[in-house]
Amino acid sequence: MNFITNILNYLGWYPTIFFLMLLESTVVPVPSEFVVTPAAYHAASGSLNVFLVVLFATLGADIGASINYFVALYVGRPVIYKFANSKWGKMCLLNQEKVEKSEKYFDDHGIAATLTGRFVPVIRHLISIPAGLARMHYGKFILFTTIGAGGWHSVLALLGWYLHAIVPEDQLNDKISEYAEYIKFVILGLVVLAVIYFVIKRKLNNKQEKSA
Repeated sequence: MNFITNILNYLGWYPTIFFLMLLESTVVPVPSEFVVTPAAYHAASGSLNVFLVVLFATLGADIGASINYFVALYVGRPVIYKFANSKWGKMCLLNQEKVEKSEKYFDDHGIAATLTGRFVPVIRHLISIPAGLARMHYGKFILFTTIGAGGWHSVLALLGWYLHAIVPEDQLNDKISEYAEYIKFVILGLVVLAVIYFVIKRKLNNKQEKSA
């Protein structure tokens, strides 16, 4: 992943962070762990502002997710599936099964999936497609996407800041890979807890409405 770091250094950190996170939130497999974390690592040394790192990453994610949302909204499921199964879709490591998986996640968890889905690998950059297909209200969509993306990027920024204190830069990518695995398990656990909370809350609200 030194290639990504070299791009960040050459083109400028903030616009490149924005652009790469925009791509990640469409269908291009850009690993946010190797974009936001190195940026926060450099921010810890004073060369960048960590809050701007998270801000530009989140704005890029919002724009990319909005592109997916509106494409799905206006072209529909058949065209989405056709692209996923095409050679261009395969170049983006995409297939119909992954799209269907994101749809199932959205169906199972409702509109909150656009928030929690930002923390789930594979689902992260596809969850806006079922939101568009379901014609989810755009205001709610962009709000939940911003909270979810901002939360995920904040986690990566904290990791980068922490690694700056204990890891030399030539070992950074290896440590990101190592810690990213731990983070995924922790995040998935938190997502499960969040889903349980929303399910229980919905059931309680339904009972209150029936008893009213």
